[in-house]
Amino acid sequence: MTRTAIVIGAGAAGLATAGLLAREGCQVTVLEKNADYGGRAGSLSSGGFRWDTGPSWYLMPDAFDRFFQLMGTSTAAELDLIQLKDPAYRVFPEQHSPVDVPAGRENVARLFESIEPGAGARLERYLDSAELTYRTALRHFLYTTFSSPRPFLHRDVLCHLGKLARLLTMSLEGYVEKRFHDTRLRQLLSYPAVFLSTRPESAPALYHLMSHTDLTQGVFYPVGGFRAVMEALYRLADGAEFRFSTPVSAITVKHGRAVGVRIPGGELRADLVVSCADLHHTETRLLPPELRTYPEKWFAKRDPGLGTVLVMLGVRGALPELAHHNLFFSEDWTPDFDAVFGGGRASRSIYVSKPSATDPSVAPEGCENLFVLVPVQADPAFSQVEEVADAAVALVAERAGIADLSERVVERHVRGPADFTADFNAWSGGSIGPAHTLRQSAFLRGRNKSRKVDGLYYAGASTVPGVGVPLCLISAENVLARLARPDTSL
Repeated sequence: MTRTAIVIGAGAAGLATAGLLAREGCQVTVLEKNADYGGRAGSLSSGGFRWDTGPSWYLMPDAFDRFFQLMGTSTAAELDLIQLKDPAYRVFPEQHSPVDVPAGRENVARLFESIEPGAGARLERYLDSAELTYRTALRHFLYTTFSSPRPFLHRDVLCHLGKLARLLTMSLEGYVEKRFHDTRLRQLLSYPAVFLSTRPESAPALYHLMSHTDLTQGVFYPVGGFRAVMEALYRLADGAEFRFSTPVSAITVKHGRAVGVRIPGGELRADLVVSCADLHHTETRLLPPELRTYPEKWFAKRDPGLGTVLVMLGVRGALPELAHHNLFFSEDWTPDFDAVFGGGRASRSIYVSKPSATDPSVAPEGCENLFVLVPVQADPAFSQVEEVADAAVALVAERAGIADLSERVVERHVRGPADFTADFNAWSGGSIGPAHTLRQSAFLRGRNKSRKVDGLYYAGASTVPGVGVPLCLISAENVLARLARPDTSL
């Protein structure tokens, strides 16, 4: 008999899970509360402009390659990737001239050497360590359900156990500062913590592996943006049935097993349920208290990660001052992180994407498309969204030397933490997912299967292995691993 499955949510994890299950012969129904697929990797079109409203850095190509191969195709067949060069991205330090980060490890080493004598050789060693850590994590700590100790007992892991232990007990900030002295170099290597929804002093040094993904593997852009990635995932999940504008109000449990969900108009039955919704929402809103693996008190001791204000701008005229990816850093960014994680206002260290630098389809001729991401406190009650957006536009204008930027804006759309709560049931209005601190990494992040309800599984950024589209693809594969071998690791 064909097994039936319900997948809650049509974001990256939901699309990937649906595709993999359907390919295995499962009869899959995907339920999405919104009117379109994509989730946090959404899209907005207005006035001839189109913006990605979430992820914009295409990193960890290995994860995309592996997923597409599992689906019987390839990245080359599904996406048109362009490697970003000259530069890969641009950094705007507060008290220095802009720094263009080139593509290619050797070129980056030369850049480091030009800024700080001796830093080029130290970067080479740093990236060697980052690659070793990345390969170890990819082989043993990402594609796993952590349902057995086997990943920790592999020879590769035991051989480097001392190094891995040091990397887990030291912060990314401390690890970088021991090796580099110039603030620009320190910030360039520490900023990837933000991609992990945390701050450099809270992220374990193990995550210096992120530098391997951008400085060694390179930064790519899928033509059409991440909307093109979501379209590929949706296209490959054509064996599933999709029901949009269909919120789930509860997971139905009988005799300790998930047997379906409640939706407007009734109940939908299935042999298993995979929730790709936010884990906090799944546990505290879709299940009764006695069936919660992760009750509210568990979340009370956890870090929801970053909130963000997103500003989508359509700008008249060219903006040669900006590259495709741009990072604006305060000279002392500690107050920026204190503002975000200490209950303050907003960060003055921000990210700006100009995809029209690479893809003319995202803006009308003679115009530019800007996506501005400002880290703020993860709090749905955060109310200074428009003020933060105004300040971010002013900061970009001043630091990039575009005095008339605000006057040239012809389209503007702003989203904040409350929108993430309303649109995606995001815990505490977080925009990326729970922070990758030591207590929220690997097996400490939580299981991908309910302890109290048989037949209930989890995938997505709020569970293992973590945040970001590549890890969401991995989380989908890990659901299949759990189904195939429920008591063993992948």
